[in-house]
Amino acid sequence: MKAMKQAQKIFVGMSGGVDSSVAAHLLKEQGYDVVGVYLLCFSGSGEACTAERDKEDARAAARHLGIPLYVWNLEKEYQEKVINYMVEGYRVGITPNPDVMCNREIKFGIFLKRALAMGADYVATGHYVRRAESGQRIPDSHPAHSLTPNRYALHAARDSNKD
Repeated sequence: MKAMKQAQKIFVGMSGGVDSSVAAHLLKEQGYDVVGVYLLCFSGSGEACTAERDKEDARAAARHLGIPLYVWNLEKEYQEKVINYMVEGYRVGITPNPDVMCNREIKFGIFLKRALAMGADYVATGHYVRRAESGQRIPDSHPAHSLTPNRYALHAARDSNKD
């Protein structure tokens, strides 16, 4: 009897919103072993802070999909890597981009490394992305960008409204 191939595991960063929930649903529908992860990066108080509601929405979506959901408290790391960067930027008179730091330090840093350490084959979010595998030619790509073997590169979206 032939052994069944184990499904590849994907950790999905679930924000509690529609995009990440749909991403998790589509991946599960395609046969992946999906694990949801809610990244708690900031929890304040008051009406403006929706972290608790977002976390509960992510839990409800995971429960509906029948997938586990981890909640990773990254408030300390977010403060150090994103908030402090932003405050320092304003202090010295520049306009910082906290999203860039969050992507680099949190999503493609801590989230990716921890997910891989826990057995993930891939990570995903509900964000729009245009990627290329090494060796692929991307139209309108800057010719100075070279791709290395077995690597992926993120590219600007064709639709600038989604970039």
